[in-house]
Amino acid sequence: MVPQLKKLLEGKAVVVTGAGGGIGRDFALAMAAAGARVVVNDIGTSVKGEGRDASPAQKVVDEIRAAGGTAVHNSDSVAEWESANRIVQCAMDAFGRLDAVINNAGILRDRFFFNMSVDEWRAVIDVHLNGSFHVSRAAAPFFKSQDSGCYVHMTSTSGLVGNLGQANYAAAKLGIVGLSKSIALDMAKYKVRSNCISPFAWSRMIGSIPTETDEQKARVEKLKAMETAKIAPLAVFLASDAARDVSGQIFAVRANEIFIMSQSRPLRSVHRAEGWTAESIGAHAMPALRAHFYPLDRSQDVFSWDPL
Repeated sequence: MVPQLKKLLEGKAVVVTGAGGGIGRDFALAMAAAGARVVVNDIGTSVKGEGRDASPAQKVVDEIRAAGGTAVHNSDSVAEWESANRIVQCAMDAFGRLDAVINNAGILRDRFFFNMSVDEWRAVIDVHLNGSFHVSRAAAPFFKSQDSGCYVHMTSTSGLVGNLGQANYAAAKLGIVGLSKSIALDMAKYKVRSNCISPFAWSRMIGSIPTETDEQKARVEKLKAMETAKIAPLAVFLASDAARDVSGQIFAVRANEIFIMSQSRPLRSVHRAEGWTAESIGAHAMPALRAHFYPLDRSQDVFSWDPL
């Protein structure tokens, strides 16, 4: 029998990055409500990663404490190896242990690929992909030594499916899927789990979506109906012992819907005993494989129905 939700994380210590607002804040509050002691990490930047402000993280800590929970705030950056180690050490110093890492911190620098600068590319990769590696790697020795641990990483349909103007974000988010699977494989013998969540929710991270056309306005109104708090229960479950046999998976949450997402596997093969030439590939291989080509879908093309 699965324990009651409020007891699922009793005695555990959790790091939530990017927890000063939006989805991360809801994760931190839900983890604390489920009994976990929480490191609320956030450097307090804008959506584009500009500026610093420790107060958002402290406000979440105050909320948790006011509700009877235990939390400390941390304002170190995930984007640098040394500071990411300080985030993990904060949990060890405050709670003496670490049981789960929720890699949620992120920024956006949206721009069409042909206009994207190197700085815009690097900034997003550094926070999302490198940041997820840094914090995960910093926690790994503790997880390995205690023969337990859990990672929950945020991915996105921007990478899993596709979106316009987000080459940096899409590459980082799909890279996180590969990172998560590698962690799951490499650390399985130490009873450490790693999974991804692709969240659909209205937050400041997507609040900059253009609303110039009627179609864009309608899409944003649908997005506003998807509350960030709807994502948190899955993260709590994955961080709990009840999910001890769940690892290497990609989930998506959209309002009251939970999806298990596909992972890359062969769809169809063609064979030619004498080998292929460029001409025979064009004449025979491509026509045979074409029925299995993926269209240039965007996220809203695949998830085309209203949130439930």
